[in-house]
Amino acid sequence: MGLFISFEGTEGCGKTTQIQLLAKFLESRGIACILTREPGGTAVGEAIREIFLRSSNTALIPLTELLLVTAARVQHIHEVIMPGLAAGRIVLCDRFFDATAAYQGYAAGVPLELIERSHELFCGNLAPDLTLLLDCPLELGIARSRARNKAAGQELSEGRFEDKEMAFHAKVRQGYFARADKAPERFHIIDAGETIESIHENIVSSVTAKLREKGYAV
Repeated sequence: MGLFISFEGTEGCGKTTQIQLLAKFLESRGIACILTREPGGTAVGEAIREIFLRSSNTALIPLTELLLVTAARVQHIHEVIMPGLAAGRIVLCDRFFDATAAYQGYAAGVPLELIERSHELFCGNLAPDLTLLLDCPLELGIARSRARNKAAGQELSEGRFEDKEMAFHAKVRQGYFARADKAPERFHIIDAGETIESIHENIVSSVTAKLREKGYAV
């Protein structure tokens, strides 16, 4: 059967923490899942991620970003997502196509028509069954993300987007809400300014409703 769930949001919204908590919840219920991320998820994707997020790669233009992340996604879909769904797994993905539309489109100015056409041509217009959009104040999220990168020693290897101006992140957030407005049946907006426990409870509520809709016993 399979079910594809994506986690989206601005920097530092708590996606990584919450996707891991959801994976543990599902596994505790005997539901097999795959935890993956974009860009990344495959050897090729992780190599692209290193280029995509490295702070020193300031010369990358938005169109190059689109090409890089699309290439990583094609490999990811072929190698991880579609085989996982075909095997009846729940695929949990930390970012997917909505991130490309929000970051490279709404915020960086690549025409949305080009982004959507690229997704249609190369990714078959694959969309998640459910997208959890974690939303928190931008200043809080950026502070969290920078602190996380510093603690992990990743300021240089994963900090390129944290280095962008707050106006960029505001456009990303607006882009996400525009995407949610266009697909309200797929998007569930989660208040990520609450406690980790409260956020997890809200996510579990959304996910279990979707699982029951798809015939899973939860």
